[in-house]
Amino acid sequence: MHIKNAILALLLLQSPLSVMHSQVAIPPPILNQFSKATPYEELFAFAESMGASSGIAAAEVIGRSVQGRNLYALKFSSTGFGKDPSKIRVLIFAQQHGNEQSGKEGVLLLAAELLKPENRYLFDRIDLALIPQVNPDGAELNKRQNANGFDLNRNHVILTEPETSALHGFFDQYLFEVTLDVHEYYPYDESWKEYGYRKNTEVAIGSTTNSNVSERIRKLSNGAYLPFARQYLADRGFSSFTYCPGGPPGEAFVRHSTFDINDGRQSLGIQHALSFIQEGMNGQDAFVDNLKRRAEGQMTGMRALLEFACENKEKIKSLVAAEQEKLLSPPVGQTVSIQSEHVPDGSVLALPLLSYATGQDTVVNVTDYRPVVRSLFDVMKPAGYLIPEESAILTEWASRQGFRQEPLKKLSRFRIEQYLVGAVDSIDFEGGMIVDPALRVVELKKQSLREGYIFIPTNQLKGNLLVLALEPKSMLGLVTYKQFAHLLEAGKEFPVLRVVKKPADRAK
Repeated sequence: MHIKNAILALLLLQSPLSVMHSQVAIPPPILNQFSKATPYEELFAFAESMGASSGIAAAEVIGRSVQGRNLYALKFSSTGFGKDPSKIRVLIFAQQHGNEQSGKEGVLLLAAELLKPENRYLFDRIDLALIPQVNPDGAELNKRQNANGFDLNRNHVILTEPETSALHGFFDQYLFEVTLDVHEYYPYDESWKEYGYRKNTEVAIGSTTNSNVSERIRKLSNGAYLPFARQYLADRGFSSFTYCPGGPPGEAFVRHSTFDINDGRQSLGIQHALSFIQEGMNGQDAFVDNLKRRAEGQMTGMRALLEFACENKEKIKSLVAAEQEKLLSPPVGQTVSIQSEHVPDGSVLALPLLSYATGQDTVVNVTDYRPVVRSLFDVMKPAGYLIPEESAILTEWASRQGFRQEPLKKLSRFRIEQYLVGAVDSIDFEGGMIVDPALRVVELKKQSLREGYIFIPTNQLKGNLLVLALEPKSMLGLVTYKQFAHLLEAGKEFPVLRVVKKPADRAK
């Protein structure tokens, strides 16, 4: 018998994991009384057994980690998952960072809660997938990175890691309309102690901030969901606030997360899904301290998302469909912002903090508050890009992303543009310096371009991601990653070509 199956059989026979209460499997956090973070083998056993008698839940292995551990999706549906187009598809995934344990525990609590008969009404409208942990290898060691030493939440553009590739493959299969990426933040570092205050929000919630995400989706996210979720949490005794990462006020400006698309939230949101991040407050030991309260707060935040999706199903489905249709249409006159910055709008942020001196909650007014993302440089969105077949690093990346590829037809209707790279300068991106090349565009002859290149059109859901990744001047582009840095060299031709409709065609 395979070792994992043997362990499963032992757990199911000897452990109370197999005990059912009102036909609901008892989740490991409760069985362990929150004395430890759920180890992989207990999660494995729970995932494999939870749907045995529910009739509404099933576990699917969507991939495997670097060290071969299963990546589970717990799928909930009353009609067959993904088969009823009238339902809204919701994806919640946790523990990309192995030292952020409460998201996984919250997912396990939620999974058991949703099996109770009184909660089945949700699945009249929702098909839900829960991924308890994206990074099981890191979780076993309580380490942030995966077994290859990569931060998975910085890997969603290049997708070099099996865990992020599995997550995106699962998303692409079902095209979830609402997603939530669950994390924890650590407020106890020395810089905050020296400041005299620290963050004390139990559950912080953020939406997409990249300006290429549909403005209508961002308006619904910020104007409707964030207030709903905060009130839902408050009504159940949990403090919440809008996600504001970074150090103490005065050391740096305060913003609402990054606009980079290499994390779980933005990489899905750039496809015009309603996409959020949820950050619980970690324990002082960055492990199991206060784990029960942390897990229950995370579960409550997740439940808020489900209630919002259920109540607003028609509005969300209609909005997402309309905005995604724009991505699927030919990009006539569309622009994509490839360089941006955070700027103020004149408002002052009332930031809730805990005073170290008094031990009491207080509010600090932040004047250097920059909630707006402003574009610094736009490009006209091309009809597509040509990547050279001989470039394995580019063709393998395109395959991992699952881009739709097409033959390039009616070449006479297009202009083929190539960038010539001049001096490679640098530009500030959220406190770090990245490449900022000077470029000159030349038009290429078309005779030899039918062969030796792969054509990837931009009229697909990942079209904006494609532009952000392949434009050499993009501060979010492939060339900003060390694996792809060699593609950008001063005095050389950039290997990726732009395919642009001629002006007469663009006017039609």
